[in-house]
Amino acid sequence: MIRSNTNNNLITALYCRLSVEDMRIGESMSIENQRLMLTEFAEQQGFKNIKLYVDDGYSGTNNARPAYVELMNDVYAGLVGTVIVKDQSRLGRDHLETDKLLELVFPSYDVRFIAITDGVDSINGFNDMSTMRNWFNDFYARDTSKKIRAVQRAKGERGERVGTAIAYGYMKDPDDPKKIIPDPETAPIVKRIFEMQASGIGSKRICAILEKEQVLSPGVYHFHKTGSRSKQPNFDRPYLWSPKAIRKMLSNQVYCGDTVNFKTYSKSNKLKKRIKNDPENMLIFKDTHEAIIDRMTFDLVQKHFEGRKRPDKKSGIIDKYAGYLFCGECGARMYLHRGRTIDPSKNNFFCGRYQSNKSKCTSHYIRESVLDEIVLTALREMTAYAREHSEDFYRKYMASGESIAKKRLKESEKLKAEYTSRLGQLDSILRTLYEDRAIGRITPEKYDQYAAAYEQEQVDLRAKLTELDSEIDTVKIQEDCINEFIAKAKEYVEMSELTPDLLRTFIKRIEVYEKEVKYSRTCGNKIRIKFTFEPEPAVEIKKFHDRVKRIKVA
Repeated sequence: MIRSNTNNNLITALYCRLSVEDMRIGESMSIENQRLMLTEFAEQQGFKNIKLYVDDGYSGTNNARPAYVELMNDVYAGLVGTVIVKDQSRLGRDHLETDKLLELVFPSYDVRFIAITDGVDSINGFNDMSTMRNWFNDFYARDTSKKIRAVQRAKGERGERVGTAIAYGYMKDPDDPKKIIPDPETAPIVKRIFEMQASGIGSKRICAILEKEQVLSPGVYHFHKTGSRSKQPNFDRPYLWSPKAIRKMLSNQVYCGDTVNFKTYSKSNKLKKRIKNDPENMLIFKDTHEAIIDRMTFDLVQKHFEGRKRPDKKSGIIDKYAGYLFCGECGARMYLHRGRTIDPSKNNFFCGRYQSNKSKCTSHYIRESVLDEIVLTALREMTAYAREHSEDFYRKYMASGESIAKKRLKESEKLKAEYTSRLGQLDSILRTLYEDRAIGRITPEKYDQYAAAYEQEQVDLRAKLTELDSEIDTVKIQEDCINEFIAKAKEYVEMSELTPDLLRTFIKRIEVYEKEVKYSRTCGNKIRIKFTFEPEPAVEIKKFHDRVKRIKVA
């Protein structure tokens, strides 16, 4: 029996909540149904000063629900006299939080609590079933979360996109909502951002260029397209781009046409914080949708991130050698040294490990202007050879790559035979284990323990076999690289200066060795340049080393 309300001068809070899981139950759980039930109940019982608090699409384990937070703020401010819900699970499915509200918070602020279908009214006191009901609501949430995780895991392992957010530059395919296609409005912007970064322009300068050209930020664009504020649009500065957002975009493999699943995870259904997953725990499925960025450009941008990313403060340009230049002795990256008081002609590179004092490696000092001359001269001569003597060039470098390609293929075949043999052994082991369990030789617990380990090994081996089966013939790769180099050599006839575009097009790696005469001002560094068509090892450019000897280094 409902007793008269003594808090009619305060707010009567009618709280409604509906999660995605609740939607599957049917109309009985809908927000409109809850609203009507609570309103009719409040009016029939004579409650006044009614205020609705509605959380539509929020899980009961989420204690940061907007309307719930507003309700609790009003409770703590002493504005609420009564809280009415359809049932206790609407208030929340975290039994620790809900028990705290019913047993501590509401009594402390003299708030009456009513759950209509559960027959709960705090004015009559609580019984043990209220606490048990909270526990069962919590258990339901955990069980539902476990089932959803299992479904999402299965979808992710099949190569389906499991994330709900769609990367800027893409949109849902109207013919198949499970797939994504390039957005004609934003895909060209993404492509331009990658091209600017590949050409050596830093993230801050990219942001400034986009803002100057009044390109809507991703958050504001998303709001205009969907009406959603989930990306936190800044309407005061709609053209403001964040360097963090640019860097995140530039590292997103989805723009190559790949689906990357399980990039993040959460430890439980109650902890909403997403934790970055280890690369080995992610699943990558290539060429699942139309790419916006070609792989060469994407790889070049990643090279820039691997090197020093800090752009020059005056020009906003990143060191063009970032990701290309390495110490020939220890393999560390070499970093550019420049400053306001240094003449740009004296900008120089040092070995990273020598600079950080992490090894006994030497400085490998070389001026940027000297390195530019060496690399540009090597490029001019190599491209001229490829352009003017294409057939000789093709035969020479195909011969150097075939032996390495055959060796790799032979190793792959050997591994494939080993993996296939082990898979057969594991099938036999699992059959024996099952028989032992069936006749009682081992306990079900031991069977589950052993079977899980062997089944995981099977999964790992099948993944490795798939990788080997999908491996493209390296001889074909070599042939394509050589033909592409010849085509590019015919395209780039004039090379007046060394640019990031030339490095990206023709060079994979540059190694700088220490001078034969340490601290010499006349003896040059030995340089190795690996061109894009070359197999390992890199080709040593000895004649350009001799050229450096004639360059006086101050």
